[in-house]
Amino acid sequence: MLYKSFEFHRRGSLPAHRTAELTVRAIGAMPSALRRQRPVRHLLALNTVVARARPTFTRPSFGIDSVLVGETVVPVREVVEYRRPFATLLHFTKDLPDGAAPQPRVLVVGPMSGHFTTLISPTIRTLLQDGDVSVLDWHNARDVPLGEGPFGFDDYVEHVMQALRHLGPGTHVAAVCQPAVPVLAAVALLAADGDPAEPASVTLIAGPIDTRVAPNQVNAAAGAKPIEWFERRVVTTVPRAYAGAGRRVYPGFVQLAAFMNLNRKRHAQAYWGLYKDLVAGETVRAGKTQAFYDEYGAVMDVPAEFYLETVSRVFQEHLMPLGKLTVRGRLVDPSLITGAALLTVEGCNDDMCSPGQTQAAHALCSGIPEDRKRHHLQDGVGHYGVFSGTRWERDIYPVVRQFIADMSAAPAVGAKAR
Repeated sequence: MLYKSFEFHRRGSLPAHRTAELTVRAIGAMPSALRRQRPVRHLLALNTVVARARPTFTRPSFGIDSVLVGETVVPVREVVEYRRPFATLLHFTKDLPDGAAPQPRVLVVGPMSGHFTTLISPTIRTLLQDGDVSVLDWHNARDVPLGEGPFGFDDYVEHVMQALRHLGPGTHVAAVCQPAVPVLAAVALLAADGDPAEPASVTLIAGPIDTRVAPNQVNAAAGAKPIEWFERRVVTTVPRAYAGAGRRVYPGFVQLAAFMNLNRKRHAQAYWGLYKDLVAGETVRAGKTQAFYDEYGAVMDVPAEFYLETVSRVFQEHLMPLGKLTVRGRLVDPSLITGAALLTVEGCNDDMCSPGQTQAAHALCSGIPEDRKRHHLQDGVGHYGVFSGTRWERDIYPVVRQFIADMSAAPAVGAKAR
């Protein structure tokens, strides 16, 4: 019913969006003197906002064609390392300037939480300045045929392990937001096996390692109802029009609505600001807002198994901090991690992953020497500011860059000792 209701609403609102798009084009074809008239500017601003204020289901481009390495701009190419039904391992390759030192390999793992991995393009672009970056690019579950089977929490962990094995020893892994728990689990399992693919370092950025710490509105909502309620109310079946027909999913448009509702005032102010900027001709600032909401509104469906198991294991049962998390029947023990270093990053104003929830990983990773552990708490940023925007580039990334550089130079102690 969720999909049917959404499709009914989408079709009903389509004429308004199309009319707004046509109006924007018509105004764009007017003589410049007429476009500068105040009533016309207001009309253009209004229709621009209306035309864009809707979710889309098309994966945006990462849009990373070049990056600055030192003082040289070098081209960037996306190379598919391998493709699986639910994810592609993408390598952002680049030719380093003559004389440049080899860069450390970095695997970036983004959330599977209703948005495409392209949402963390700013994180990847910045890391590319000093790192040889690959990313797990998650696929829209509604496009994965039912015959490919389910995809749950354990599958996510195994995807991370497979990517680290493919990239090889010495790789650094960075988990952005939600994947902090499955990434830490993957590293713990590699460490338990003495696998040479245990990474050189783990960076956890605003991830829910222990949601019992400073619980927030998101945590309260996840714990307020039994898991059966979520299965009945927010999980639905992909309709016949899509390749994944019959697959049970947590729809991206539901997650988008939840995120928007969490910060209704902030989003309303952002759209009002966009309207005013368009009227005033502040094209650069308006363009940044439009680009953010174009990406924010591009949603993907999440496999129901992964969504429900994440809510249950991470937000309701707190299995990782309680030492009870298992993957394919194996107990996950982060204290066995000794070869990888650990950095946790949090934002003081994060209302989705409260400060302290990610830092909790340090107590769990008791086998990592203290001199190979670091924590950074950034003031003045909320959830998205931890991995994108000015404060990420100016204040947080230098910490991440230095940590990776230090841990690339320092020999790992645990993996080789075993």
